[in-house]
Amino acid sequence: MPRRWNLLPVLCLALAACVATPVAMAQDDYGLPELGGASASVSSGEEYRLGRAWLRQFRAQTDEWEDPIARDYIHGLVARLLPYTDVHDPVIVTMVDSRLLNAFAVPGGVMGVNSGLFTFADSEDTLASVIAHELGHLSQHHYARRMQRVEETQLPTMAAMLAGMVLAAGGAGDAGLATMVGSQAAFIQDQLAYSRRFEQEADRIGLDAMADAGFDPQAMPEMFRAMQHLASLQGGNPPEFLLTHPVTESRISDTQTRANQLPSPAPHTSKVFAMIRGRALLSLHRSDPEQAMTRLRQDDPPEAAVRYLQALIDAQRGNTAKALATLDALSEAQPDLSMLPASAAEVALDAGQRDDALRRARRILRLQPDYYPAQRIEAEVLLQQAPDQAFNVLRDMSDQYPEDPHVFALLAEAAGRSGRDLWGMLARAEHLQLTGHIDRAIKQIDIAEQTARDRGDFAMASRLGERRQAYLGYRQTLRNF
Repeated sequence: MPRRWNLLPVLCLALAACVATPVAMAQDDYGLPELGGASASVSSGEEYRLGRAWLRQFRAQTDEWEDPIARDYIHGLVARLLPYTDVHDPVIVTMVDSRLLNAFAVPGGVMGVNSGLFTFADSEDTLASVIAHELGHLSQHHYARRMQRVEETQLPTMAAMLAGMVLAAGGAGDAGLATMVGSQAAFIQDQLAYSRRFEQEADRIGLDAMADAGFDPQAMPEMFRAMQHLASLQGGNPPEFLLTHPVTESRISDTQTRANQLPSPAPHTSKVFAMIRGRALLSLHRSDPEQAMTRLRQDDPPEAAVRYLQALIDAQRGNTAKALATLDALSEAQPDLSMLPASAAEVALDAGQRDDALRRARRILRLQPDYYPAQRIEAEVLLQQAPDQAFNVLRDMSDQYPEDPHVFALLAEAAGRSGRDLWGMLARAEHLQLTGHIDRAIKQIDIAEQTARDRGDFAMASRLGERRQAYLGYRQTLRNF
């Protein structure tokens, strides 16, 4: 990926580490925020609308790290830390397929995690320290508080800088840079200076949350030292995380002093983290799986994690039987880890063994009905074998995961295969708006609404009309970019 991706986010994300308070959403609107509104004041509602608009444009311009098992793990870490951070609303995590070491938070309660973070984080405590720090920004409403320091130009400035990051993500480096720095140099300098206190606050909140959640707070100053060392080795191309979270000796000293005052748990190694790390490394080194194994072994992982990664490599090479045998043995030894049988179901599905994949997924769902990786596998198999059942499963999932574009893509296909064309149009429109293609989504909803009226299905026409109004409001917010 070009170096410009490293350079641009600092200006945007230094302003964007913040909190969101979602607006009320109707039960049947799939969670799309009503992104319209003409108020010029910066409220939590404005943060929410800008953040959701940014997320959709970000999805349109970047590559997602599409891994349901890793997704569930990261959401679990967030959920473990969340009660201790004063963040009371749900946080959306977007996973980015990028080798760059980075995590970030933007208005609207959106957190991003790059797969490349796993190349640096060699323990669960290290990863938790990064996530806890970002939750610290969200909990302290840093964006809203920062905006109190400027005049009414604050909202256009924020929109312009978020737009610049989207442009940069899409490869328009010069345009993105011009968008962000244009005439805002003095503003940016003031805000970066003001953010030093916010970084300290986020560190403090993150350290306390780590200790309360059972993680080792010593991991945060250790992480800062390691990043500082990495930056010195990389010279003028430091880790992306450091561009938005500068590390100084005083900051390291402050976090170390605070960490020393907090309890540390007994040293331990998380097998689950090591396995998820193996998945991330395999995704990053998909063309050379042995490099993923070499990188994992460098940090002396649990043997179970090595066997797990080897099973994934075997599956990638077409040795399905060997991979399943290893995963089944690991599952038998560690029956509480749902990711192991889910990985086996995933391997079976990828190998075309649909009946086996469905059997394995449903065995998990009997014990954990809301386990997302197994839900996805069940839905994908049913889509091929029983579209009517798939439609019902995916309708439920769309209520449960209203911000997940993949669920709506599958729902659109299930609706089409089961003869529910109006539902298929609606689901396709939802997928389009979630991935930043709002004009296409509006065209899709217009066609669906007219079709419903022509058929005399006025209940569906009314539903579609409500969604159209929400889309129009969303498009207006996008135009602020």
